[in-house]
Amino acid sequence: MPRIAAGEPGAAGELMETYGNLVWSIARRLLGNGAETEDAVQDAFIELWRHAGRFDAAKGNEAAFVSTIAKRRVIDRVRRRGRRPDREPLPEHYEPADEIVADPAEQADEVARATAALESLPEPRQGVLRMALLAGTTHAEISQQTGLPLGTVKTHVRRGLIRMRALLAE
Repeated sequence: MPRIAAGEPGAAGELMETYGNLVWSIARRLLGNGAETEDAVQDAFIELWRHAGRFDAAKGNEAAFVSTIAKRRVIDRVRRRGRRPDREPLPEHYEPADEIVADPAEQADEVARATAALESLPEPRQGVLRMALLAGTTHAEISQQTGLPLGTVKTHVRRGLIRMRALLAE
């Protein structure tokens, strides 16, 4: 690590040769085999290269430093994967189900109920929800446009949706 931090040619290759199996086993244990494991190993070594100067032999040995960085990178990747929905391709011969066409009178009734529920909310919450739901404005944009703090905007949206759900369930 000190040689990488000093910019010594070949030091990064030597690090990869020395600790490649260790980093690979950490990634494979958490991710299984595949391209994502290879990407995680690459990310770990890039991180090690970037932060080689942070290694302090007085605080621990090099193998512990390498494994800690590798585990952090792999865990970050696992967390990102958990936040993404699985995207499976549709079969080649996919045939969508027949469209369900609701009765226009039922639709009008549902729209009227939702509008009444929205209008029953107190004004700051109602306005924020209108911007978010009807105009598709992001929370950050609502915050900028209204001058409300971002946390307040998020709270208004969340509590407004909870209240509307309760009203519509009645």
